Amino acid sequence: MAALDNVYFFLGAAAAAWLAYLVLSQTFSHGFSYLWFLIIFYALLAYLLLPRLHSILTYIYVPDYFIGRARTNEGLLGDPVNLALFGSEAQLHTAMLAAGWRRADEVGFRSALRIVTSTLFRRSYSDAPVSPLYLFGNIQDFTYQQEVEGNPAKRHHVRFWKTPEGWLLPGGYEAEWMAAGTYDRTVGISLFTLQVTHRIERETDRERDHIVTTLQDANAEGVFSVIRNFSTGYHAVNGGGDAITTDGDLPIIDLSRVIVSAEGEASAQQVESAPLPADAALLGHAVLDTARDSASSNRVKRPISIYLSYLLMIIRGAIGAASVISVFATWADSVSAVKVDLPSGSDIGADQLADIAVWIIVGIASIAFIGYIVLAQLVFAGYNWARFLVMTFSLITVATVAISFVRNESDVGTATGLVNLSFDILLLFALSSPDARAFARERRLGRKARRAARAAAAVAAREPRTPRAVPAG
Repeated sequence: MAALDNVYFFLGAAAAAWLAYLVLSQTFSHGFSYLWFLIIFYALLAYLLLPRLHSILTYIYVPDYFIGRARTNEGLLGDPVNLALFGSEAQLHTAMLAAGWRRADEVGFRSALRIVTSTLFRRSYSDAPVSPLYLFGNIQDFTYQQEVEGNPAKRHHVRFWKTPEGWLLPGGYEAEWMAAGTYDRTVGISLFTLQVTHRIERETDRERDHIVTTLQDANAEGVFSVIRNFSTGYHAVNGGGDAITTDGDLPIIDLSRVIVSAEGEASAQQVESAPLPADAALLGHAVLDTARDSASSNRVKRPISIYLSYLLMIIRGAIGAASVISVFATWADSVSAVKVDLPSGSDIGADQLADIAVWIIVGIASIAFIGYIVLAQLVFAGYNWARFLVMTFSLITVATVAISFVRNESDVGTATGLVNLSFDILLLFALSSPDARAFARERRLGRKARRAARAAAAVAAREPRTPRAVPAG
């Protein structure tokens, strides 16, 4: 299954590349009236194609072990991990809040919209979300930041990760938390993915030292030390293409003696997200209230790729059913004037037969639509076989259109299937994403565990109970 998933992952990238080409060709083949298609092309290139290409390449050549760098969602090497800490989560929250830092919001629909408007209109957003980075295979547990001059484009920020049980730094040093602190100096375009993102300050050691100083000034109970030359000083670039430098020193911050405040305890117990409904009928409300992007989707019960796939399937099914009905309705109108002589001698207009045929087609299309919706519900519930079935259907459709296109038998234009083709390609892309794969795998393991628990309970219920000994006399 993993190998097949990898195949679909690659084919999803190829399909996205073809879709980007089709959109670009439509842009220039229809003159200035379709010039706005360049926006769609940019979105496909920056947010689908390039990230997946980087995911494929970095899976091959980037080592999957700790090298002092966080990683982006695409697998690119990100910011330097430049702090090690000790203490409970509540103690870390207490210390950071006391030092004048604010906890950043999680990336979501409303927070992303707010940071865009705040940046455009230069409005303050002191809790603005930060992009997700990964360490130990996990997204950051939480992030703190300090806004500069009320401008969300400039800020100090630091991400925290809980280290795995028994994990040691190179050289045998212990650490309960690792952190990566950098300074956002402006908003720009990522060199590798072309996405809009923050650009960081080159001298990352300045931000590292700023974090240490603020914590030291506000937390007298903390113990601060430094491992000199923990790593070789280096010059490199992060996942956005920004130049970074560091001297290789690693500060060790022990906050285990910090007295937890009520605010710190509340922040440690903060619910990361509202539970998402098991009923997909509440999809629209849930997406607006709790939707998160794919990068941080491991924080919610269902990743956004599953929600997007469900929505695409609903729309795709409705469009398909409507198209079938429309085609046969047109056909019925074209033959309505034909007469059919029955053996009995009575004449029945072909329009009546056409109406009957249309109703039959409507019934078949409705049944197919309902079946597709049921399949969408199974994908939403996390059934892996349903996910593979939908990807296979979409792949067959895309491959059929692609073969006809290569043979010059059909032109994929805006009026001849580009919209429908886009739905199938986006479905293939979303369901082959790592988030969708992980979600289906976790749900499958969860179902196996529940079945095993029920089986064990049933066996225990059938076992005869040992009678208690009755004392003599």
